[in-house]
Amino acid sequence: MRKKFGIFLAFLLVLPLTAKVMATNSNNETVLRHTLKNGLRVVIIRNPLAPVVTTEMNYLVGSDEAPDGFPGMAHAQEHMMFRGCPELSADQLADITAAMGGDFDADTQQMVTQYYFTVPAEDLDIALHIEAIRMRGVLDSQELWSKERGAIEQEVASDLSNPQYVFYKKLLAEMFKGTPYAHDALGTRPSFDKTTGAMLQRFHNDWYVPNNAILVIVGRIDPEKTLSEVEKLYGDIPSKALPSRPEFHFQPIKADTLHLTTDLPYGLDIISYRMPSTDSPDYAAAQVLSDVLSNHRGKLYSLVPEGKALYTGFSMNGLRYAGIGFSLAVFPKGANAENLLSEVSAVLNAELKNGVDSDLVAAAKRDEIASFEFQKNSVSGLASVWSQALAVEGRQSPSEDLDAIKKVTVDDVNRVAKEYLNPNHAIFVILTPQSSGKPISQKGFGGKESFAPKNPKGVKLPAWAEKAIGRLSIPPSFVNPVVDSLPNGIKLIIQPEQISNTVSIYGSIKSNSDLQTPKGKEGVDDVLNQLFEYGSTTLNRVAFQKALDDIGANESAGSSFSIDVLADHFDKGIQLLADNELHPALPSQAFAIVQQQTAATVAGQLQSPDYLFGRAIHKALLPKEDPALREETPKSVMSLNMNDIADYYRNVFRPDMTTIVIIGNVNPAKAKEAVEKYFGEWKAIGPKPQVDFSPVPLNKSTVMNVPDASRVQDKVVLAENLAITRSNPDRYALDVANHVLGGAFYATRLYRDLRENAGLVYYVGSSFDIGKHRSEYEVNFACDPPNVSKAKAIVTKDLKQMQQQNVTPKELLQAKSLLLREITLSESSENAIARGLLNRSMKDLPLNEPIIAAQHYVSLSADQVRRACAKWINTEHLIQVSEGPTPQ
Repeated sequence: MRKKFGIFLAFLLVLPLTAKVMATNSNNETVLRHTLKNGLRVVIIRNPLAPVVTTEMNYLVGSDEAPDGFPGMAHAQEHMMFRGCPELSADQLADITAAMGGDFDADTQQMVTQYYFTVPAEDLDIALHIEAIRMRGVLDSQELWSKERGAIEQEVASDLSNPQYVFYKKLLAEMFKGTPYAHDALGTRPSFDKTTGAMLQRFHNDWYVPNNAILVIVGRIDPEKTLSEVEKLYGDIPSKALPSRPEFHFQPIKADTLHLTTDLPYGLDIISYRMPSTDSPDYAAAQVLSDVLSNHRGKLYSLVPEGKALYTGFSMNGLRYAGIGFSLAVFPKGANAENLLSEVSAVLNAELKNGVDSDLVAAAKRDEIASFEFQKNSVSGLASVWSQALAVEGRQSPSEDLDAIKKVTVDDVNRVAKEYLNPNHAIFVILTPQSSGKPISQKGFGGKESFAPKNPKGVKLPAWAEKAIGRLSIPPSFVNPVVDSLPNGIKLIIQPEQISNTVSIYGSIKSNSDLQTPKGKEGVDDVLNQLFEYGSTTLNRVAFQKALDDIGANESAGSSFSIDVLADHFDKGIQLLADNELHPALPSQAFAIVQQQTAATVAGQLQSPDYLFGRAIHKALLPKEDPALREETPKSVMSLNMNDIADYYRNVFRPDMTTIVIIGNVNPAKAKEAVEKYFGEWKAIGPKPQVDFSPVPLNKSTVMNVPDASRVQDKVVLAENLAITRSNPDRYALDVANHVLGGAFYATRLYRDLRENAGLVYYVGSSFDIGKHRSEYEVNFACDPPNVSKAKAIVTKDLKQMQQQNVTPKELLQAKSLLLREITLSESSENAIARGLLNRSMKDLPLNEPIIAAQHYVSLSADQVRRACAKWINTEHLIQVSEGPTPQ
């Protein structure tokens, strides 16, 4: 479950939704609106991309309505919605959500709390049942809250271990002093310790009512039938009079400067401003202003190619009564942060004095128009966009915001800039990177302890949910790409989709910098990939960006490359992509700047806690001289010259190692013709390189800690090398085992034992990474230092139990159901479809590998799962690497 920080939030402006209103656009997107007699507002959007549906229940209550002294009350209630209700226990809810694919979540913002389900369309009625039952009432008992409090306090500890979050809390307090916006939705440990189940029950009774909610449903569904189901399930839930909402009285902001630290490998300069609210007539112009200031042709971004900053940008988000915007500039460790902050201030002041570039205003508006069209390419993404518009911004539809943006003029943008970007009412922030201590070897703790209970008995599901568990069938795939090869060796995969008037192109070159970089030249790939931003041999950096802006396209080049473009501009888009990828400018002046920037960044990275944490994991798993342990250093980066860059590009960037995936509203024949036209001249030189790592021996157990003074909580990874490889069919049995262990919240063993029952962690993840020659198993979690040994003992116990005893019939059925539905859900966005095709191609897997896997999953027995775990997992080999205080 998630909470969204206030910087990304807005507040609801209630607008009436009339009786049934239906409209259909040219992309078969039907919108049905209706308000039930009890006040529940329902918006149903038909999106036929995949046989998938997302439901998003928006309760118009958040941390703004939290009682004084209890800033996390709404967040705590969000957690308790998963602890059961009178008609549905927590165990039943967990089993049902797992059977539907496990794609569910929730978040608490300052003005809204949202609950999401993305499920196969045939399971829509089950998702609707769950939300209706939870609206009617929840348990919120003191006993259940006492258990959940441990998990939510771990979430608090996790965020307080993030210096960027600590900065954000301080920024909110400065920007919105004396208002509910002065705190975010997370909450505090002291306030949660004072919170009671009765308080939570009262909060639910007051705010979780139909006349305070908006239900958004998106997917391949029949809107009329769906509305009938909604009326049947929700129509008799009574409405209630709502409590009063808080008032907002903003104080003038006094300019101030905050000096803080960060555990990032680089530092941040930030200038924050109070911006227009979402219902302000200035909001649209402020959004355009934010885009203008972030444009890579703009004066703010010019600080990057001038060598004064590693990155710059501007971001703006609106709340109901006020907004917040900030400029961001990134500097390497050791650089003069004050000088950069002065440079940024000078750029912004010049924009106020001279006015913004009219061409950048036009580019920003084109980009917003294109972004609006791309929102249709994801079922869950579209539900989120509609929820944001209705429940957060108080609009009738997302198009209202776009219509306002289209009307914005240059004069509007300049007026808003002068009114809101006032340095006398800004907060200036410098976050300076701090170093970590060196990793410390430790003895293991708690290997023999056991804190986990025995497996609970299965629970009986309500009749309306039984089909979610009982249905095991290989899902049909609606991904049927056209596959071809060009004479130069490019593999071309084209998936036509008509859900929107867009086309996306994704490409990847199979490469391995650890195997292909000459000795002593570590970092050459890093420098090269950054140089692609400087345009092509025919269009310099600024001209290339203008060409992209003119068609509203987003592009990136390098060993992985992509472009998103409206279908009307497909030919121009692929031309620009090929020009950048095949004919990069690689200017020597830019090389000198990028080289210096990269060396400075690497110097900070080598001392950063997160880098040392990852490095410690690899060193614990791999032999001493393994090529995967190669490391770029300031010295290796500064040893590079332009010939090194050109040689690496020539040897690595090869068409016969490249796959291109095209998805969207495009004719396959015309798409192939365009690829041949613009990528056909690309030629490979010499034999194909070796890009696969060789096998490695099994690792020995070790315990390491990477000190990080900024963390109050330990981040922990338990991992080991596995002897299994991708060609072994046992990998499918391990997939099933992993979905018994994790992946579906309380319905799986690790979540149940570590979070639900013990309250030791907020999150726990487990994964098998089974490769061509190398494989790993990993469990990761975060917890308080005294609980690391307890958590590890539970993980070890659960793994040994998987090796020694067959999983229960219920667990086996549930894991299979989860895996099968994940296949359907993986086709719920164009991005996911394209990325999946590209990933399988790069791994030399069949493009229909998900269906092949499904056939294996269906036939597997509990004994096969147990034998696979016994054969390939060895808990005695688990390494333990932590980041933070010394574990106990």
